[in-house]
Amino acid sequence: MTAGDRRLLAATGLRSAGTAAGRWVKHASYLKKWLVLGTAIGIIAGLGAVVFYLALSEATHLLLGVLGGYTPPEAAGDGGGAGSGDSTRPWAIPIVVCLGGMASGVIVFTFAPEAQGHGTDAAIEAIHRNPRMIRMRAVLVKLVASAIMIGSGGSGGREGPTAQISAGFGSLLARTLDLSPKDGRVAVAVGIGSGIGAIFGAPLGGALLAGSIAYKDDFEFDAVVPGLITSIVGYTVYGSLLGFGPLFGYAAADYRFDDPLQLVWFAVIGVLGGLVGLLYSKTFYGTVAVSDRVPCSRILKPAIGGLLVGLMALVLPEVLGSGYGWVQQSLDRAGLLAIPLWVVLVLPLAKILATSLSIGTGGSGGIFGPGMVIGAFTGAAVWRLLEPIAPAVPDSPAPFVIVGMMACFGSIARAPIAVMLMVAEMTGSLTILTPAMVAVGLAYLIVRRSGETIYRAQLGTREDARAARLMAGMPLLGRVGVGEAMSPPRLVLDGGTDVADALVRLREAGVPGAPVVDGEGRFLGAVSPSDLANAAPGAAIARRADAGAPTVDVTANLDEALEAMPDESRWLTVLGGDRRVCGIVSVPDVVHGYRTEVLAEQRRVERVGTHVEVLEVRAAADSPVLGKRLADRALPAGSLVVSVRRGDAVLPGTAATRLRAGDLVTVLVPPERSESVRLLVEGGSSDGDR
Repeated sequence: MTAGDRRLLAATGLRSAGTAAGRWVKHASYLKKWLVLGTAIGIIAGLGAVVFYLALSEATHLLLGVLGGYTPPEAAGDGGGAGSGDSTRPWAIPIVVCLGGMASGVIVFTFAPEAQGHGTDAAIEAIHRNPRMIRMRAVLVKLVASAIMIGSGGSGGREGPTAQISAGFGSLLARTLDLSPKDGRVAVAVGIGSGIGAIFGAPLGGALLAGSIAYKDDFEFDAVVPGLITSIVGYTVYGSLLGFGPLFGYAAADYRFDDPLQLVWFAVIGVLGGLVGLLYSKTFYGTVAVSDRVPCSRILKPAIGGLLVGLMALVLPEVLGSGYGWVQQSLDRAGLLAIPLWVVLVLPLAKILATSLSIGTGGSGGIFGPGMVIGAFTGAAVWRLLEPIAPAVPDSPAPFVIVGMMACFGSIARAPIAVMLMVAEMTGSLTILTPAMVAVGLAYLIVRRSGETIYRAQLGTREDARAARLMAGMPLLGRVGVGEAMSPPRLVLDGGTDVADALVRLREAGVPGAPVVDGEGRFLGAVSPSDLANAAPGAAIARRADAGAPTVDVTANLDEALEAMPDESRWLTVLGGDRRVCGIVSVPDVVHGYRTEVLAEQRRVERVGTHVEVLEVRAAADSPVLGKRLADRALPAGSLVVSVRRGDAVLPGTAATRLRAGDLVTVLVPPERSESVRLLVEGGSSDGDR
């Protein structure tokens, strides 16, 4: 048996095991399913956090310590080292940070360009677009590049890589086990939360983060229970190997809120935290925009950013690396008073700039951790200024520092409760939550009013998510089975077909892509002409097939098909038992199935004595309803818009939908108003008939 035969046999065995496991998941109860999936994701989250922590520790020791002659202070949970003070080779610091940025850029842009930046947005985007889209290659690249970037002194957080490791594993499960779109989204979401919760030692906050990270003003309740399972498993694995203590020790465990006047100072921290959070987000994405316009290689941009950060560090070494050790010092009265006042006042702004230069130029690392450092020193600055002159200021700066962390990043991440709990767990300071609510609430209101967020992939609410909009606006889709609406595939390609022949057959069939099957007819993935464009003409297409291409089970309904359908291709492969291709479902198939169900619903309504007519009209360029929301009574009373077809897209007839010229509108309308609706939409009538 040749090596190729052995690899083929192993791949076949893995696919068979994945298929069997996927069948079990589909038929398992909710509790069994998420006990198994949550435990698996949690184990990977914990191990991934351990691996990245060790890699980052070694990189920091080698790059900053040995080469740069500088050892930064550590948080209590990382050992509590005081650091080396000044660098013994200050001239080397800019060089080390620059080379670290260059190495990160080379690794990222050579092997997985999607791993650039902070990574959390990519995971959030996977929740909304396609939970199967995160490549394992990107996860490994993120881990290595981030360890080098932060270890060399780049300003970044360690939560981004750990979140992407566990979210990537959730994405892998979605592909391998053929999870439903809903379960796939939950798997990626709990991966994000458990990864961050594990590396920060904050399992409860991580579980709540899984439910809140995808939206600015909403919560994914389906992720809460799986998130609890996943986070506690991840934290247990991480703690068993590296210790269970809080990251910053028990910084304010003795604090008791017993003076109402303190609420005034916490309110000041909240206002400043919200404003500083806004500055953080705008500076970061402003740097991203400027970096995109700089006319040089993408690989060089993180190096340029690193060089500038290294030059800043000659004056302010506190901007280097994660900065958690400096937060640890600021929690202690003596430690904070030992830091010059000008450094405390300038550090929040300097850390914003350093993080923007390190990560916003294409470097790899998280933005959660720096956000907490920025917030911590915002609170520390307030304490330093008020402590000598104001009444009711605590003797220890810890309460102000902790609340600053909560207010600043909790608001700009649009996850106030989750971040409050995470910071409380990281500092062993649950008693601080009472006054913190004032600060975090004010900060969140300031940020919410602006509409800003540090995670640009977040959507406003679940209603803004494409899948949720479709299900809310087109409820009849849930009654139509995929098997009723699907079409026979016009082309199915064998995995052994060479690239040149596949391109010819795709062109002749006139299809945007086709499913690929193995020798036994089982689904391997899907290919499109763009997937094959740069491949060797004689190569087999099996290696180019996208194994993570979304699919839908033949027993599913059309609402599930639309959830899984990617925006860019607008078609899905329908699979039956043993992952065999049954058909294709596309946007026209969905529209046809929906119209069929609307007509059936009309007949059911008429049988009980209520007469309605199904009307399809195309909006003209001079129609008076164009640009109006359906909630603004764009159509006569008694009319119900069930769908709007705009090109290849099918939009729900929700209150927020605005009609455009060329839209094909499907309306349920009383017969006596049918003609007036037609004339109104087609532009032949004024509003007078309404």
